[in-house]
Amino acid sequence: MAKIVECVPNFSEGRDLEKIEKIVEPLRGKEGVKLLNYEADKDYNRLVVTVIGEPGAVKNAVIQSIGVATNLIDMNKHRGQHSRMGATDVVPFIPIKGMSMEEAIQLSRETAKEVWEKYNIPVFLYEKSATKPERENLATIRKGQFEGMSEKLKDPNWKPDFGESKIHPTAGVTAIGARMPLIAYNINLDTTNIEIANKIAKCIRHSSGGLRFVKAGPVEIPEKGIVQVTMNLTDYTKTAMYRAFEMVKMEAKRYGVNVLGSEIVGLVPMEALADTAAYYLGLENFNMDKILESGLME
Repeated sequence: MAKIVECVPNFSEGRDLEKIEKIVEPLRGKEGVKLLNYEADKDYNRLVVTVIGEPGAVKNAVIQSIGVATNLIDMNKHRGQHSRMGATDVVPFIPIKGMSMEEAIQLSRETAKEVWEKYNIPVFLYEKSATKPERENLATIRKGQFEGMSEKLKDPNWKPDFGESKIHPTAGVTAIGARMPLIAYNINLDTTNIEIANKIAKCIRHSSGGLRFVKAGPVEIPEKGIVQVTMNLTDYTKTAMYRAFEMVKMEAKRYGVNVLGSEIVGLVPMEALADTAAYYLGLENFNMDKILESGLME
């Protein structure tokens, strides 16, 4: 059985279309690699790319893309709503078919080693690849962001897994790891009050006593006149999308705020949408076998 891996690199550029196309270009037309999707957000000033394919081919293409981003992005000038610590902020590998999590971890380590050797960018291993418990959570690694990372790396406890304890002067630091599929999910609120979004995010995220497998925070979207509760659902099989959505709606009512809608950044497993559809439609005995397209993909 062929081994298939997914990779979702996040780059700190969401506004300059010319730069975005150059960053994505190494991922196009490569044997063994398929570019599935890329989305740029001007407010977040962030590019999320999804590629899938044979592990070695995906690794090589992503490393090339990281090199382009390193040359084009100066983190000293970067501003955006999303937390970030590097030009290539994070690179997760997700085993999809014929590949174990252990193999994805090994692939992430190989990639991290090459990124340091080729581009002198220090790398932290995170999630399933983490070498210490406190490095499993990306938010913990990223705390301090680019501006505070030079000082953070002076602490011996925060020596990078690959590279020196010194950030790349323009590309910062990168996190690379292996994980299961994650859903980047944002919910829009009809208010400009960021503190309300912050209070709701605190209620629903696991680290504050909320829903398991949910990471959440507040984000302002000035050009739309709204704020968002931005989330990463790290295991949609344990905490469903609809559960997070309903809890945000419930908490928003406390402040007289309505939910305007929501958005998915990047790709989402069909099973997660099917689970949500079954909940809202009240479907009985519904499963993936009843979805027409699921049979076509086997």
